[in-house]
Amino acid sequence: MSDIQTVANQVVENVEKVIIGKKQSVQLTVLGLLCQGHMLIEDVPGVGKTVLAKSLSKSVGCVFSRIQFTPDMLPTDVTGVSVFNQKSLEFEFRPGPIHAQIVLADEINRATPKTQSALLEAMEERQVTVDGTTYPLNPPFMVLATQNPIEYEGTFPLPEAQLDRFMLRIRLGYPSKNEEIAILEGQRKIHPIDTISQVITEDELAECQEAVKEIHVDDKVKGYIVDIVRETREHPDVYLGSSSRGALALFRLCQARAGMLGRDYVIPDDVKALASTALAHRIIVGPAARIKDITQEEIIDSLLQKVAVPTG
Repeated sequence: MSDIQTVANQVVENVEKVIIGKKQSVQLTVLGLLCQGHMLIEDVPGVGKTVLAKSLSKSVGCVFSRIQFTPDMLPTDVTGVSVFNQKSLEFEFRPGPIHAQIVLADEINRATPKTQSALLEAMEERQVTVDGTTYPLNPPFMVLATQNPIEYEGTFPLPEAQLDRFMLRIRLGYPSKNEEIAILEGQRKIHPIDTISQVITEDELAECQEAVKEIHVDDKVKGYIVDIVRETREHPDVYLGSSSRGALALFRLCQARAGMLGRDYVIPDDVKALASTALAHRIIVGPAARIKDITQEEIIDSLLQKVAVPTG
């Protein structure tokens, strides 16, 4: 497991040269990459969401693509379109920006549901179908989507089918005073993203992604994960609980966290550390709980207090 730990730390340290003071968020982003999962970054403008995606792509040497979602965007603007070539008298496929390895879906909730649905097949099956032809997407395919939780005018809430395809949701938040001073100093002459370079190869990443799947998870820990997920469906403040995909996401993230910390086995502390990040965005809070301002994270925290932790 030292290889996973070494590779993960190399990427984290490289990204931290650009994203200052957000070690936990950077680590969660790398965990998502190791699990071949997608990530939703929900935060206000100007805290580094786009820069995080770019620096991650540069660290791994992946093909990066940015999609700026707008209300007038069409599905073909994402997936690509077939164009008739008058010379060859045949249709030629021109791939859209989704045909990259790390894709930044900026302000994803500004696109209409019709356009948002263009991402469903890509995120789950890692392929897109245009005019009856299926085109596989190059690994490691990862979507990092951003949305502003404050401004709702002109936006379309992400449907549950879309939210459920994001392995985890994170928030960066504002930096501290000293961190913000360091950001000002770091960008005095040149943006630090222009100074970082690739630190691992795609082959090394692929090997680590496969190694993560081999990390041992005891049956009691599996039961602990399932118990937490099942409790989200029965909680009185929850209208709709987490799906089985949520349990699988938490399971895989725990394996990656164990590998990042140098272990070849998962412990209950891994589950506790990642439960809110992996499950909170998958549950819908009931109307009565919303009136009381009960958040999804508070519900997950209460479940962690309720569900018995497995012992040896």
